[in-house]
Amino acid sequence: MVKYIAKRIGLAIVTIWAVATITFFLMNLVPGGPFLSEKAISPQATAALEAKYGLDKPLFQQYLTYITDALHGDFGDSLKQRGRTVMDIIKMKFPVSARVGGVSVLVSLILGVPLGCIAALKRGKFADSLISVVATCGIAVPSFVICTLLLYFFGVKLQVLPTMGLTTAKHYVMPVMALAFYPTAYIMRLMRSSMLDVLGQDYMRTAKAKGLAGGKILFKHALRNAILPVITYVGPLLAYTVTGSFVVEKIFTIPGLGGEFIAAINGRDYTLIMGTTIFLATLIILMNVVVDIVYKLVDPRIKLK
Repeated sequence: MVKYIAKRIGLAIVTIWAVATITFFLMNLVPGGPFLSEKAISPQATAALEAKYGLDKPLFQQYLTYITDALHGDFGDSLKQRGRTVMDIIKMKFPVSARVGGVSVLVSLILGVPLGCIAALKRGKFADSLISVVATCGIAVPSFVICTLLLYFFGVKLQVLPTMGLTTAKHYVMPVMALAFYPTAYIMRLMRSSMLDVLGQDYMRTAKAKGLAGGKILFKHALRNAILPVITYVGPLLAYTVTGSFVVEKIFTIPGLGGEFIAAINGRDYTLIMGTTIFLATLIILMNVVVDIVYKLVDPRIKLK
């Protein structure tokens, strides 16, 4: 296990470096610059700002400087939000996205896993058909449509839920519902197909022939094996939702990391784009490593190489 974890950490470092390198050079290939949108700024002032942030140096020298500073945990200052570092922005915005995303993942698992099991156990019956229809709609309908429907019915027509911000518990309801809708539907379908596959295995028929109780067969034997694909999906899902859905954050005016990332792209805030990208890549890779370790704990038969 220790050897495997060390190997994965090494690969993670290489992957993060590759993501940072590709993002850096692609970002600088896009025409324009972070200061071209400034109003009433002279060429002399633009040159001074570029010199201040090192943007007047050769591109490869900028890259080496950035990577060296990043290795020490310094992602630089924001080019658009003067006086604020990239790490300060991430530290302030990420907890907001993490709260909404974390609750969304929890809701997705609480609803998706049991509903998927019910659909498998009631295969071909009304409950299975109903759950399958809901799951298909959840996967097919885009998140912005879900947000619009929630805003219209609960925010405008019924006026029972606030439509923007995150100041009270009620403010979390619609963003969490919007973020959790797709992963819940996906987990339902994933759990249903996995459970059907497990229920058809020889050892399940043997357990039934031995007279074991249905609940014991389901929870001790079937669920433990059927949930493995869900565990694989939860890693990237957690990284995605915790960092916040850009669309959901924008629609519900949530002051999270997603909104900052969009603003950074629109404003060509190179340092914030780089810092956010590296942060997101690190989170996704870390979640994948954790998932692989949990895989081994759930099913000791799995060999880690």
